[in-house]
Amino acid sequence: MGRRPVSKIVIVGGGTAGWIAAAALSKVLGRLIDIELVESDQIGTVGVGEATIPQIRLLNGVLGIDENDFIAKTAGTFKLGIEFSNWGALGERYLHTFGEVGINLAGIHFHHYWLRHVQAGGTASLWDYSLHDRAAYAGKFARMERVGNTPMAGLAYAFHFDAGLYAKLLREYSEARGVRRTEGLIRSVELDTESGFVRAVTLSDGREVSGDLFIDCSGFRGLLIGEALGSAYEDWSDFLPVNRAWAVPCESAGPLLPYTKSIARGAGWQWRIPLQHRTGNGHVFSNAHISEQAAVDELMQSLDGNALGDPKLLKFVTGRRREFWKKNCVSLGLASGFMEPLESTSIHLVQSNVNRLIALFPQMGIREADVAEYNRQVGYEFERIRDFLILHYALTRRDDTDFWNYVRTMPIPDTLRERMDVFRAHGRIFRDQEDLFKETSWLQVMVGQGLVPEGHNAMADLIDDAQLAEFLANVKAIAGRAVEALPSHADFIAQTCPMPAGMMA
Repeated sequence: MGRRPVSKIVIVGGGTAGWIAAAALSKVLGRLIDIELVESDQIGTVGVGEATIPQIRLLNGVLGIDENDFIAKTAGTFKLGIEFSNWGALGERYLHTFGEVGINLAGIHFHHYWLRHVQAGGTASLWDYSLHDRAAYAGKFARMERVGNTPMAGLAYAFHFDAGLYAKLLREYSEARGVRRTEGLIRSVELDTESGFVRAVTLSDGREVSGDLFIDCSGFRGLLIGEALGSAYEDWSDFLPVNRAWAVPCESAGPLLPYTKSIARGAGWQWRIPLQHRTGNGHVFSNAHISEQAAVDELMQSLDGNALGDPKLLKFVTGRRREFWKKNCVSLGLASGFMEPLESTSIHLVQSNVNRLIALFPQMGIREADVAEYNRQVGYEFERIRDFLILHYALTRRDDTDFWNYVRTMPIPDTLRERMDVFRAHGRIFRDQEDLFKETSWLQVMVGQGLVPEGHNAMADLIDDAQLAEFLANVKAIAGRAVEALPSHADFIAQTCPMPAGMMA
């Protein structure tokens, strides 16, 4: 059965993951492949708001979706980064931005010049030289590829948007390209008795939906990949112990910020995601350190505006499938694993894994070598993201609650420990090609939470003290002038991509 050419794909489950898969596959494969998506309106999604990373711009670009139209139809806003408050210590905050800090000089990363300044007794913050940080805190935004005729790169950005509206947009896109949507609840999964491949899914009314390749977007349940095919789940709770999240939208209050907020609480953290028509909120926590009731009470008491619904509880275990692709089933989204939402990686993982599936698409039949390579690549990316998330907890200096004492002292993967040790010595960051997060991301989180290197790249000493001072002052001035010229985030949206009047909250 595995040698049979793939002529039909069945996607089980809709939502953001299912419709990203449908849109991308229908765009790239056109009408060469029959695509059917099975979902039920009876199964809801949280959909209170979604924060992303810049890679989503690549997805929308491949699909040919106009960015202003996308922002308007999803009540979206722009995102320059994530503010982390109370993570390193109570009262501290820093912004993990998407852009480079400063300007590299003579082939040496800017932060080595800043480190030389600090190690000589200088007091300037790394973020004094960040265009993104200064624009974010000024509440400003515009599309900018480069700062004038200077060497400073422009603004790298992502989006906040309503996840349900994005899924709706992708559904319309997919159906216009021939994807068929079938409404129905799945009653059972039918396996081929000889090969063990998925042959079909049977709906509650007895209809069968058969296919050659199945994509499991059934959420945490993992209906096909887990329940039917038995791909085990690798639990990473020892490293990432949060396992619950309350989510609720509220009325917008205050200026429309171009960044996400992540506020550390006693047993986890709280998110705030600004949309055009409301704010998405959530409290991610460990139920071993706080009760569900106390966690929701803490969330509801900290909202910026009136709640726009009842809070919804999500239960999860951070981790991954041992096999993301097994037999003729590929898992995507929550069915493949869950990385807690700290760095907004969920949509990226769907997107990157669809890209891998396309690159390894089994048109002439499923081969074990392709399956193994897919699983290797996806597993590697999950592990690198895992390490980056653990970094936020491992670098805390908080000792005020049992939760923070646990994460501050817990064992961490050797891969992360080695990277931290290399940075601690001379500020060096080495990034693998398949590592999602760039050097600037590792830099900002490590420095933002108090890990400042003891040394720096010796080549940063090739300029004298006066030249160093002049260089740093020029970089700061370039960023400052660029931010002064930007419109406010709210004005930019109002002028280019406002949501339609009357859109429901």
